[in-house]
Amino acid sequence: MTFDAGHLLNYVALAAAAGAVIILLAYLIRRPALDRRTKLWLFAGLGPLPITAAMIGNVANFEVTKDREFCARCHTMTLYAEDATDPNSGTLAAVHSKNPMFGGQSCYVCHADYGMFGLAVTKLGGMRHVWYYYTEDWEAPDHPPPKLLKPYSHEPCKQCHPPDRARQPLEHQLHRQAILSNEVGCTAAGCHGRPHPANPKAADHATSHEVAR
Repeated sequence: MTFDAGHLLNYVALAAAAGAVIILLAYLIRRPALDRRTKLWLFAGLGPLPITAAMIGNVANFEVTKDREFCARCHTMTLYAEDATDPNSGTLAAVHSKNPMFGGQSCYVCHADYGMFGLAVTKLGGMRHVWYYYTEDWEAPDHPPPKLLKPYSHEPCKQCHPPDRARQPLEHQLHRQAILSNEVGCTAAGCHGRPHPANPKAADHATSHEVAR
């Protein structure tokens, strides 16, 4: 039986919380004298153990939000989530979701802002989507489909596919400087194809706005 990081952290947080509860219940039931030993146990039950449980619990929750299944819970992501798990799809999302190394977290891996504060920056950006999701009427016929809040950076692609490594394909060699300067992206026309399937609502939304004009 294997455990992923999120599950392991949950068990550690539960163990710390259970330890704190046991210490406090033992003190309330037995009421021992407040000697040095008892004070040390109470300190552990009221300080380090609860703090450890809270901190590790938060980290575990962050780990859960990196799972593709978590992203798929938002119904506006259904199209993209179904495509990512479609064995017959040829989109970049579907291809990378088949990778056993990170396929279960393919949404996060491909959309994360890498760097020292990558996780925090990515999740803060994601919370903006959550805010829009709950404060706007996404079921309205004229509401636009989900879209990125800023142009997609291909830096996550370069983490696994550095364009300056040896034995590059001829196309990469010819466009090396443009790739390094982000003038050309991996999903450009004629390169590696669509990252996701086209959203039919996007076309409908564009058409309706053209008619309105």
